[in-house]
Amino acid sequence: MRLLERQHDQHTYRLANLSCADCAAKFEEKVKQSSGVVDAKVNFGASKLTVVGRPLSIEEVETLGAFDNIKVAVEEERETPFWKKSRAIGLIAFSLLLMIAAFWCQMLGTSAALYISLYVAATALGGWETFKKGIPSLLRLDFNMNTLMAVAVSGALAIGYWAEAAVVAFLFGVSESLEAFSMERARRSIRSLMEMAPRRASIRRNGVEQVTNVEDVRVGDTMIVRPGEKIAMDGKIVKGQTAVNEAPITGESVPVDKEPGDEVFAGSLNTSGAIEVEVTKLTEDTTLSKMITLVEEAQEQRAPSQKFVDRFAKVYTPAVMALAVGIGLFPPLLFGAPWQPWIYNALALLIVACPCALVVSTPVAIVSALGNAARNGVLIKGGIHLENVGGLRGIAFDKTGTLTEGRPAVSDIVPLKGRGEDDVLTLAASIEQLSEHPLAEAVVRAARERNLPLKEAKDFEAIPGKGAQARVGGRVYRMGNRRLFEEELFKTAAAENQIQKLRQEGKTVMVLGDGHELIAIIAVADRIRETSRNTLRELKRIGVEKTVMLTGDDRLTAQAFAREVGVDDVRSELLPQEKVAAIQELKKRYDRIAMVGDGINDAPALAAATSGIAMGGAGSDTTLETADIVLMADDLSRLPFTIRLSRSALRVIKQNITSSLVIKAVATVMAFPGWLTLWLAILADMGATLLVTANGMRLLRIQPGKRKGVH
Repeated sequence: MRLLERQHDQHTYRLANLSCADCAAKFEEKVKQSSGVVDAKVNFGASKLTVVGRPLSIEEVETLGAFDNIKVAVEEERETPFWKKSRAIGLIAFSLLLMIAAFWCQMLGTSAALYISLYVAATALGGWETFKKGIPSLLRLDFNMNTLMAVAVSGALAIGYWAEAAVVAFLFGVSESLEAFSMERARRSIRSLMEMAPRRASIRRNGVEQVTNVEDVRVGDTMIVRPGEKIAMDGKIVKGQTAVNEAPITGESVPVDKEPGDEVFAGSLNTSGAIEVEVTKLTEDTTLSKMITLVEEAQEQRAPSQKFVDRFAKVYTPAVMALAVGIGLFPPLLFGAPWQPWIYNALALLIVACPCALVVSTPVAIVSALGNAARNGVLIKGGIHLENVGGLRGIAFDKTGTLTEGRPAVSDIVPLKGRGEDDVLTLAASIEQLSEHPLAEAVVRAARERNLPLKEAKDFEAIPGKGAQARVGGRVYRMGNRRLFEEELFKTAAAENQIQKLRQEGKTVMVLGDGHELIAIIAVADRIRETSRNTLRELKRIGVEKTVMLTGDDRLTAQAFAREVGVDDVRSELLPQEKVAAIQELKKRYDRIAMVGDGINDAPALAAATSGIAMGGAGSDTTLETADIVLMADDLSRLPFTIRLSRSALRVIKQNITSSLVIKAVATVMAFPGWLTLWLAILADMGATLLVTANGMRLLRIQPGKRKGVH
């Protein structure tokens, strides 16, 4: 569909009353057959229709969806409480009162005409929405669940089962309303993301402050955000200091200190100082908007279990309908059995034929899991990725920026010629101040932290793969790895032993000297993230068999770091293509392997893994597009949470499919000896639907740091 989107215009409609997954599929087919429509996709989880080709009017969309009362939702309708906008609830309540009245009239021995009239009226009111959708569908030979129910209720009336008809119509109406309410609640977990960013912003233009709709804000505008206000747009702080709660983006509720030059994101909360922000993205391009779009698109990617259910339902419903016809016709025609009881059995089986519980069993679990993950700073880009991460047997980690903070710092300064540490650091930083290498930046940063005055460096030259040299105070100095110097300069035992000792500690060693002697050894280390060790321990606890670190560091440094952080295995001195080969080898051994990296430098390895997991997606468009799963904050502790959520979702989906099939199977078997009454059939159908919906919504309760999952 993406290729078609590029070739044709794309139009999106938010829908109301979309509570039946089976009806959503039928609606999608109807839209596809419309004149001028190249393709169409109904996203059941997000309650959204996407049309490629000619734009459809609201009237056209609602006409196509009239069989299930599908409407185009306006903003006000989406904000109205469910119980206020559902007319069906009033009809169902009145139906119940009429049923009670009819029952008492029957018990008191009043005339049959009175209580039968009350039962028929109760049936008409309770089944009004069902008849309104089902009868037109029957005339078109479109056998959806409303058609089956309308036939069953009408058949019960025709053979004189007045009370059963009223009970079935009432219970089905209740079931439909509860199912719609439950799906609305599951969708709200995603819709709540949309409501996190304010719709209006305070902007200063031409020296005048004004409040405007976010759609009218332009890149480059200055946004004024006061303490306690939500930030409306992505941007960079140009004035003021504050602490910002970025929970809507990263899932981390601890406020982050911000100062001029720092990024802020739409939907986050300014907790302290007033700030002025230069807007850097339009409202549709903000990180929050991209998150919402990706979460909604993720629901369109059907998980393997959902594909199985869709295929099974296509066979199951016609098969049970054919069986119902057989039960109603063959015993009377072939064996002279009485018509009334066998037609009654057939009608009961028609009710059981409704595939609601089976069809909704997977989507409600997927929607709940994806919404929960997004609210906690984890973006999972499809049901298939949600299922894959639950089956991981091994996880490979990039080192720099993933297991470490990605910001190397000077850890050791070892003078070799009697100079002081500050003297050595001043000289080294004077050389490196002209370099852009991360190790050089660490040296310069260390000198500035000590407030050391840097000297002027002339004739600077970067030597690729080795280091750099420059003239300081009229003398040429070199700073880099040992390959930058003649080997005989290292023959002093003190220098050689010190270098080996620092490397065995997992540190990167740089040497300062000139062409004649070594002046000092400076070691740089990338700090281990505070969460790395605990995350690796937690991954072991939840059953991940193998953790591997893939790095370009030399063997000694990599092994020392691996021991300190707690990974099982380490692959060192790897080029990007060698990381891909390592992932492919691990996949052969462990089947399902994840790769965790920064999403940019590790893109090939992320793509090769079963699940590509990127760190720090907040503000990074590239990272959002690269990986299957994005940890929006630089927080590895969200990884065990994601795996626990996935495994819980898989358990819930299996429980839902199994329970719905078992309930349907038992009810079907009960129809043959005549044990399946109409009211019992509708209770079985309603019970199965509500059971799988409630079970799926339990996934909303799983939180990071909580070891107790869904069982």
